[in-house]
Amino acid sequence: MGIVPSVLPNNPDDTGPATTVRPIRAVLFDFHGTLAQVESPSVSVEHAAAAAGVTLPQYRATVLGDALGALGWVGSGQPAKVLPYFAQAWADRDLSEIDHREAFVGLASQTSGAFEGFAEGMYERLCSPEGWVAYPDTIPTLEALRAAAIPIALVSNIGFDVRPVAKHLGFDHLIDHWILSYEVRCCKPEPEIFREACLRLEVEPDEALMVGDSFADAAATQLGIRTFLLPHAGPGEPVGLSAVPSLVSRV
Repeated sequence: MGIVPSVLPNNPDDTGPATTVRPIRAVLFDFHGTLAQVESPSVSVEHAAAAAGVTLPQYRATVLGDALGALGWVGSGQPAKVLPYFAQAWADRDLSEIDHREAFVGLASQTSGAFEGFAEGMYERLCSPEGWVAYPDTIPTLEALRAAAIPIALVSNIGFDVRPVAKHLGFDHLIDHWILSYEVRCCKPEPEIFREACLRLEVEPDEALMVGDSFADAAATQLGIRTFLLPHAGPGEPVGLSAVPSLVSRV
């Protein structure tokens, strides 16, 4: 993990004018990989099988989950293996609910040895509030910022509504503004999505902190937004969010 500053620290030998670092007055959070993670793939497979009326032995759910992860399914940390027939939908997956479904059903349909209805079942589980796990440091971090009167925006590249997911996980009430790519019709790393967040939070970009887990999130620095990047973490693992309140308070 690490912080990507919008302004480099002053050089003590620099005779030029000092750079003023403004206090952080608002925080922008990514969603997937930052506040929450999808459940274990084998667990999702078990639920998809149950929804399809298929009984799977435990080892089979694990095998299918591993195969799906190797294709680059959400939460795997692997690049997605995109085929030509759904490549356009994949490119637009975070701008449209229709494209989002087509893209991920297409990805899951490549899974070798899958049962009938597997791809659709995995997609339904992906969009289900029950298919997600909050990181253990998510709610304490958001609550600490709320106690410090720091407003929060959720800025996510996503093709479905994650508000029900956040409600199920117990932190929707701690989010002040929702900037979802499919609703605002632009995605990170485009500067417009970060600018929209700052407008809604009523802060200047250099008064905000972006917390995420990807280079797309780090693109916020183009507007002068300081950015804190987290490592990849599986469901239920601490991801490093507990550092955020201290970062805000010390700047």
